[in-house]
Amino acid sequence: MTQAILDTLHDVMTSPWIYPALFALAMLDGFFPVVPAETSVITAGVFAASTGAPNLALVIVVAAVGAFAGDHISYAIGRTADNRLRGGRRSGKAFAWAERALAERGGLVLVVARYIPGGRTACTLTMGAVAYPRRSFALFDGLATVSWALYSALIGYVGGAAFENDPVKGLLLGLGIALSITVVAETVRHVRRRRTAGEREAVLAGSRG
Repeated sequence: MTQAILDTLHDVMTSPWIYPALFALAMLDGFFPVVPAETSVITAGVFAASTGAPNLALVIVVAAVGAFAGDHISYAIGRTADNRLRGGRRSGKAFAWAERALAERGGLVLVVARYIPGGRTACTLTMGAVAYPRRSFALFDGLATVSWALYSALIGYVGGAAFENDPVKGLLLGLGIALSITVVAETVRHVRRRRTAGEREAVLAGSRG
């Protein structure tokens, strides 16, 4: 069973169609975040290290360009769906978070949000909805998508290099590293948010006293 899966993955990863497939997945992930774009790029990185195919540089390029295109589609959706984004209960919270983060950090929030589950789409939609300058959006999004493509592909490459003769273990290592980084980032973000809320409450309590 495992060998059959490996054979299938090998056929997929060595096919020239892997590049347009990675582009499409990365693009769709920009506005439809349930698409497994990051997992696909990590997997491609694993096979690039363990079998030599696909080409790692091309994986990074097509993933970055696809993500860049998808983020711009999300930005365009935000420009036309402002009221609907604010009206939904869950989407309204995400929209409010992205708007606050944008006010605090400016365009750099787009780079940070790409590594936060659900944050990327909320951020790109918000930047479209508030009519953030398109040229500045493209600049920061370029930084975000290139860094994300490098991060995802190289994590997979590290896993594949560590287990050159066992791509499954390499993939598990790559996914484990990505998950660990996400958990640590989310934990730090949660602690900082609670600390900020506590400091705000203390200031308000002092002003009342």
